[in-house]
Amino acid sequence: MVTNFLQNHHLQNSQFLLPKRQFVTYALYALIPLALFHYLLFNPVATAKKPVVVVQVREGAAVIISSHHEHVRVNAKQLPIPPSDQGDEVLKKDAKAEQVAAPPPPCDYSDGEWVPDARPPLYNGTSCATIKDGQNCMAHGRPDTGYLYWRWRPRRCDLPAFSPDAFLGWLRNKHLAFVGDSLARNQAESLLCLLASRSPPELVYRDGEENRFRRWAFREHNATVSIFWSPFLVKVAEKAEHAGVRHNNVFLDSFDERWLSRLGALDAVVLSIGHWFLIPGIYHDAGEVVGCHDCAEFNHTEIPFFGMFKQAVHRTLAEINRRHVTGGADKNKNKVVAFTTFSPAHFEGEWDKAGACNKTRPYKNGEKEAGYTEAEMRKTVVEEVAAAAAAAGPGLRFAALDVTTLANLRPDGHPGPYMRSDPFAGGAGPRVQNDCVHWCLPGAIDTFNEILLQTITS
Repeated sequence: MVTNFLQNHHLQNSQFLLPKRQFVTYALYALIPLALFHYLLFNPVATAKKPVVVVQVREGAAVIISSHHEHVRVNAKQLPIPPSDQGDEVLKKDAKAEQVAAPPPPCDYSDGEWVPDARPPLYNGTSCATIKDGQNCMAHGRPDTGYLYWRWRPRRCDLPAFSPDAFLGWLRNKHLAFVGDSLARNQAESLLCLLASRSPPELVYRDGEENRFRRWAFREHNATVSIFWSPFLVKVAEKAEHAGVRHNNVFLDSFDERWLSRLGALDAVVLSIGHWFLIPGIYHDAGEVVGCHDCAEFNHTEIPFFGMFKQAVHRTLAEINRRHVTGGADKNKNKVVAFTTFSPAHFEGEWDKAGACNKTRPYKNGEKEAGYTEAEMRKTVVEEVAAAAAAAGPGLRFAALDVTTLANLRPDGHPGPYMRSDPFAGGAGPRVQNDCVHWCLPGAIDTFNEILLQTITS
């Protein structure tokens, strides 16, 4: 029985046994597909690349599906909505990209050059009625006109030509005030002439013969432009040469309420001071004399005027912010305060000793650097405005109109002897007074208002 079992078992197993040569052949056939599978699985070069598809979905808008082969424009509504978790990831990535993309820096108008420009000015000596007589160079017989055909070209950005329509559009239902010395008035009269080429201003207020306080209305736009005389921005008892008083008494801790009390009604203010600090002055603070400039006849400590200039600028900007925040101004009204930097004079020689400015072309870059006084006063304004901007309350914006460099390169832009009509009609006398501080209208100062337009609308 056992013998039969073994015989049967051997017979059954022998049915599954293969000859040795046949077994090797079948084994090779089995290994070939396994090796091929291993090769395809672990060799990236041999693996076929799948097209990479990037889909940007924007609601209701056409989008681009991009791959290695083509770009296909489809409608966003035709695309399947990704799962919520994927959609969240897309939104997060988009938001992160927007945060990383910083806005472009503001234009640096101080870095540029004067280039020829064939376009004529928007006004002339007869078409604008608001030009101060001393700056109407064309009407006074200035023979050369080349000073009218230059424009300022910044190096790293554009400065568009002045647009009266754009400025009047911004000025609608607003009140803009120029506050400061005669350079502030010069800039204001430039702006009035530029705007008058589109809409005539109406003089609605004037104070006295010297026209130190004036106001114009643009009826079609319900807009107002004012001039406030305040050569130090703070309180001052001005010199009176006719009474033998040749110095100013400046009170650094008191403000000039003739303009500052109107702050709440103003939408924009352009400040411009500097030249009066060069005049002899006695400076007061907290009821005491803290020093004087160019006043040897008094027993006071002689001090540089730079520190006094800095104090006046700093305290004025801080007071503007304080009144705006505490309710002296309408906190719901957006307000911009622009500060025009120092505009250099171009006397060749002493101004009171037949100094003149006879050049008829701008300086080239590097030909005339700003002097120490001009550079320091510009630096003070730029730094103090930046500090005020950092501390400004809601709805209040401070900006510097950095014109010192471009103004320094324009010795040809002043009235010179043509501050008076036909100065050489009686022949060239031993001394003809020149104005090398203010600017001809039209002329280089119109560029100040091109920058002002870009500043207030940015």
